[in-house]
Amino acid sequence: MRNSVIALLIAGTCIALDAQAVDLLQIYQQALVNDAQYASARAALRAGQEALPQARAGLLPSVGLSGGSSRTEIEDMRTVNGSSYSLALTQPLFRWANWQQYEQGKLAVALSEAQFAQTRQDLILRVSQAYFDVLAAQDTIGFVQAQKSAITEQLESAKRNFEVGTATITDTHEAQARFDLAVALEYAAQSDLEIKRAALQQIIGSTPGELARLKTGTVLDAPQPARIDQWVESAEQQNYAVVGSRIGLEIAHRDIAKNRAGHYPSVDLVASRNHTNQNTSNSVAGNTNVIGVQWSIPLFAGFAVDSRVREAIALEDKARNDLETARRGAAQGARQSYLGVTSGLAQVKALEAAEVSSLSALDANKLGYQVGVRINIDVLNAQQQLFSTRKDLARARYDTIVNGLRLKSAAGTLQEQDLQLVNGLLTR
Repeated sequence: MRNSVIALLIAGTCIALDAQAVDLLQIYQQALVNDAQYASARAALRAGQEALPQARAGLLPSVGLSGGSSRTEIEDMRTVNGSSYSLALTQPLFRWANWQQYEQGKLAVALSEAQFAQTRQDLILRVSQAYFDVLAAQDTIGFVQAQKSAITEQLESAKRNFEVGTATITDTHEAQARFDLAVALEYAAQSDLEIKRAALQQIIGSTPGELARLKTGTVLDAPQPARIDQWVESAEQQNYAVVGSRIGLEIAHRDIAKNRAGHYPSVDLVASRNHTNQNTSNSVAGNTNVIGVQWSIPLFAGFAVDSRVREAIALEDKARNDLETARRGAAQGARQSYLGVTSGLAQVKALEAAEVSSLSALDANKLGYQVGVRINIDVLNAQQQLFSTRKDLARARYDTIVNGLRLKSAAGTLQEQDLQLVNGLLTR
């Protein structure tokens, strides 16, 4: 009996946990594990980090072992068997192209890290946008259903008033038309919700459960710092697209020096040990040790080096213009996001006032309809205005939150801690 009670308690606890809504941070953790784009970027980062050891290899010694055996038959029926091997070491002393490639390897790793950081910020934005899109779609269904319920009451009232002769059939037809429209809007809202949930599922790799909603009466904070030029300046310096383009320009500059090295001499330290053994009537075996410096000076390569230098200079110019494009794009993104947040906050405030006014107008129209100074269409219009205002208010809050995250992303400062702050605005 006691075991049965314990089992029921455990089962009840599990059911309660399953029924509990998941919040934004939990959805993000799922995306970190299951999002294909993020997994691809993580693999690209691992691949990019291998550029440094590959470039470093051009500065380190190389060692090779070679050898062979032979059998030679001479005309007087003699047979000579021979074998040899050689162990050789080469240490670059001066190879300017290899040094520039090593510096490029370090830059390539930094570029991979910047690209991965940008992908991580993009994941935060994609998760947040998809999350609040689902909440907005759920809100739309809720508002449509509430409006349909209110219209149903108004439709029944119009029918009763028509039966007792205090209203015309027009009131009934108007209420019926609004009801049919609400039903159509409900079907559209349900379809939109499924689409938004599918978009979120694509990111996290599983069907999302019930989502935590925004707390009632949530107050959204203004961006800090409050000056737009500070955000723009941060975007022009710290935005990861700008950082990546700046690294790309440095890589292109190093590429010019690497190609110009085609005119420079190269110097290597070489050392080898050679062993030869011939099995004849007079067996010969010997070892030879060699150490020295080997140099090479390129004289003419059909103008190929000059052509590669001109190509590298043109690519550097391209990288410089790409950097300017990235800087301007980051600045514009910061401006748009900042204005999106500030205008969103003003819109939220205005819609909150409009919600109060719309509710008062609806109450007044209902009272006027009861005493005969308002007609049915006035009540229906007031209801529609109230629910439309509430839907716009919810959407404005969500957009303002996401724009706040976009602003930090444009400035290059978006981190998981910012997502935790947004998550604190939700309730299960």
